[in-house]
Amino acid sequence: MEKTFVLMIGRRILKSTLIKNTFVLLAHRTKQEIMEVSEVLRFRSHSFSLFRRASISSTEHPHNHVIPIPPKFSTNTTLSVATTAKKKSSIEGVSEELTTIASMNLDFAPSRRRVRAAFAEVHQQLDHFLFKAAPAGIRTEEWYERNSRGLEIFCKSWMPESGVPLKAALCFCHGYGSTCTFFFEGIAKRIAASGYGVYAMDYPGFGLSEGLHGYISDFDDLVDDVIEQYTKIKDRPEVSGLPRYIMGQSMGGAIALKVHLKEPNTWDGVILVAPMCKIAEGMLPSTAVLKVLSILSKVMPKAKLFPHKDISKLTFREPGKRKVAGYNVISYDDPTRLKTGMELLSATQEIESQLNKVSAPLLILHGAADKVTDPLVSQFLYEKASSKDKTLKIYEGGYHGILEGEPDERIFAVHNDIISWLDFRRSLE
Repeated sequence: MEKTFVLMIGRRILKSTLIKNTFVLLAHRTKQEIMEVSEVLRFRSHSFSLFRRASISSTEHPHNHVIPIPPKFSTNTTLSVATTAKKKSSIEGVSEELTTIASMNLDFAPSRRRVRAAFAEVHQQLDHFLFKAAPAGIRTEEWYERNSRGLEIFCKSWMPESGVPLKAALCFCHGYGSTCTFFFEGIAKRIAASGYGVYAMDYPGFGLSEGLHGYISDFDDLVDDVIEQYTKIKDRPEVSGLPRYIMGQSMGGAIALKVHLKEPNTWDGVILVAPMCKIAEGMLPSTAVLKVLSILSKVMPKAKLFPHKDISKLTFREPGKRKVAGYNVISYDDPTRLKTGMELLSATQEIESQLNKVSAPLLILHGAADKVTDPLVSQFLYEKASSKDKTLKIYEGGYHGILEGEPDERIFAVHNDIISWLDFRRSLE
């Protein structure tokens, strides 16, 4: 009966040999699992054809302000999947002009840079602890550098006010879909005000750096991009001879761990905030769906078909701060691209198998109520890591975004825990 049900759904969805083979995998699955697969394969957009694939150039021209327009596709196409950005909904309190700008296709860096510039004044007026309580006098610098893969990478630094000697350098790795230019601005200023040089970058495909928005073709390439950029940072004259620390939040925690595992002797410490060592079980599709997605990711890697959940309610415990997050207009919040999703899963599996190789001084911070990344895995990392100097702090009731989404007092406490840990390391030298 179920096999007949499988074939019936398969024929109704499409006639592609690829998808027929996919449904063979489901022959012994439950009806519920099969329905999950059919939901994944309910293609909605005509911007990408499965049968007739038009090329979408990944080459960008960052100094050319003409925004690339997605190619047109045949109107005869009956089956297609989304690869381009969806239109953003209206943003409370901003003009119609800004809403129109925010609704641009953000697939390419020039448009993301234009949107960020247009919202600069709005961001300065946001009602959030990180923006209102940011220390004054912090020196900032923004720049772009083209890396060895030919991609223009956005970088930013925050330094203490003039005359304050630097204690150490802290390099930050942001989370999935995010950027180093929104909430992290306030976090970086607080750390810099305590005497640290803070450096951050947007990964290729995220924030203001070049690359297709939200697309990770190879997680190890992303890690190598971070190593390359932060090697340059560590060679800057202002941090010469100073301790160097790396800090990662969520997916950035996975990146920071892999950076450390690839170059274990070049960092004086690792700070992990709700690290993506393993994705929480509730965030993952079923095994049957994952098998389908794995096959599809090899044929249409950029398609936005990975099952998507709105994690804002799981990230921000306070509704007001969740509302402010909507003004991070260059974040990637579309459904995850197929290849990106599979790369994230593969990365977490690899990290989970190498936790015992983590040897640097380690600070792990996690919210006890985090439903996005599992705090129990942070506990497991703490127990397995071979680091002789390691600290784990679990915050009662804390959600995924403990750096920015909690009550003000909790945010302040988490930041102070980071600064205190850095100060203590510095006192030992």
